[in-house]
Amino acid sequence: MNAGTGEGGELFVDGTGKGRTGGVRTGRGAVTGKGAVLFSDAPGGGGGFPTAAPAPPRPGVANRGAGSVPHARPAPRPRPGGAPARSRKAGRWAKVGQRIVPDDLQPEVLRVELTELGDAFRAYQRRPEPDLAVLAELHDRKARAFALWADVTGDASLREEADRAAAAARTTREMDANRHGVPVGVDGPVVERLLTRGQGVHLRNVLEHVRAASPLPEAEARFAVLMLTLRAARTGTGNVTGQDFSGWLQGDAERVLQELVGAGWLRLPEDVTPDDALMSRPEEPTRITVPTLIPTQPRPFFFGKVTRARLSGWAQKVVGDRKLRKKKAGAATRLLAVYTAAHSRPDGCLGAASEDGDGLALDAVASFCGLRPEDVAGHAGLLAAAGWLEEDADTAGGRLRGRLAERVLPLSGLL
Repeated sequence: MNAGTGEGGELFVDGTGKGRTGGVRTGRGAVTGKGAVLFSDAPGGGGGFPTAAPAPPRPGVANRGAGSVPHARPAPRPRPGGAPARSRKAGRWAKVGQRIVPDDLQPEVLRVELTELGDAFRAYQRRPEPDLAVLAELHDRKARAFALWADVTGDASLREEADRAAAAARTTREMDANRHGVPVGVDGPVVERLLTRGQGVHLRNVLEHVRAASPLPEAEARFAVLMLTLRAARTGTGNVTGQDFSGWLQGDAERVLQELVGAGWLRLPEDVTPDDALMSRPEEPTRITVPTLIPTQPRPFFFGKVTRARLSGWAQKVVGDRKLRKKKAGAATRLLAVYTAAHSRPDGCLGAASEDGDGLALDAVASFCGLRPEDVAGHAGLLAAAGWLEEDADTAGGRLRGRLAERVLPLSGLL
């Protein structure tokens, strides 16, 4: 008894003088053992073996077994989209998706477009980095081409695939807009953003945590708390070098570090003093611990390794801005730069549009920066002088209003 499979993957069993098992699909089958099989679409098949005796072997062909039965090769069956089946050995066919493009498809321009489209999708899959704008355009081309193909052949499945391609194009464009922070359909140059909208939400959660939970009220301590929180956000621990501390706090680094350790907010290894930490080098950083962020404690936020690194890199880019350093901006001014960038819309305007009006609540801004509300205007002026904010920033009516300068737009938190 011999067993094999048909094109649809269904098993069958044949034997001498017996029919094939039920449910067998038409097509060529694999053969195991010494026997050959005869399919129901071969002459005399009828769903089983023919009753006539097998013909003698052809001259020059060895008899491979008593059970061998010659049969005629069935004609290729048509596939979806009007393309007939064809052996891979006969040559490579043009394909787009899982569809074969018929050689005789008319009009000619449609056949060429489908062929080139298949090549374009395969080339995109080989790209080292994804480009959602390019992918959306490919889906648009596929939607148009498949819609015309459906009109030409009357194949409803092609129409369904065209609709799916059109939906994929819309979704891909929305993903691309979300990544760059640009609303769909808005004209103008695309700004490459450092953060996605989701990462912007995580960032604002971190800033609110720092505003409410900083152990010390002054700006220098809040600045250190922000940067150390971003380093230790996931596990409660992180690596910091002396260069980090001195870059963040300049001459206040030792005092602030001692105060944070004394308040119990920060822990250093037992054999490391604050002075040792300030001397640590990149090859031997200091391992700091923030107890409130250790996973065994209730944690204020949750995000993954990539997001933590992205947020920390974003903050380092803001506080290390070349023009802010050139203006020798202090801790409070740099905290204001962080807060305004994180709480800006894609177009750079500060605050989300709401019933309370544009801008940011002055009390919240002052609390985060370690300032009095009446002092915020002066630091906003310093940011305008450094090209961080546009010149028209103001604090009338208890709100900070303004817009990020064009050079700062990539740092927007995408409210």
